Amino acid sequence: MRKILFGVIITLIVLFTFKYCGDKQEDETILKESSALIQEQIKNVGKLIVTEGHFSEVFNYKNSKEILGDYITSEKKALVVVNADVFIAYDLSKIEFELDEESKTLIILYIPEEEIKISPDFEYYDVQADFLNPFEASDYNNIKETVKEALMKKVEASEIKTNAKNRLISELSKFYILTNSLGWTLQYNQTPINNIQEFQGLKL
Repeated sequence: MRKILFGVIITLIVLFTFKYCGDKQEDETILKESSALIQEQIKNVGKLIVTEGHFSEVFNYKNSKEILGDYITSEKKALVVVNADVFIAYDLSKIEFELDEESKTLIILYIPEEEIKISPDFEYYDVQADFLNPFEASDYNNIKETVKEALMKKVEASEIKTNAKNRLISELSKFYILTNSLGWTLQYNQTPINNIQEFQGLKL
């Protein structure tokens, strides 16, 4: 009787051992598949143009040149109309992250800053110059630099950057949806993200 009981116990131990090893191997397979899926999804993200805007501006360009001291002054001027398209993009392929498989956590380490591209179209009107102070390539370059600086200030003062950030947060929320569906935790800047609404408070 003891031999039969001992045999039953040995058999049960063997069965439980096989079941435990099988479950553990299955969990490891699922974990690796989840890790590979998360990495693939992040790597597939490319440059994201989140906001596009249009600005119009009129500039008066003037340049005076003294000739023979204060006796003669030669002035050149132009009316410049600028229509510019502004694009704000994030290169999300530059996101830096790490996967903590032990705690099932996706940790976002770095999110690239926005890239602002201004594409101005210049139209020159009422260009006035003379032989002593003609329009040169340097004048056009100065106009372009001045215009770009002015447009950049307008972009900074507008809501276009805020809109871009909101679009970025909307895209990043997809990482939360992915990790949450796989039973993982998303973390950024040492802060766990427990719901999509918490993205609104992120300092990017």
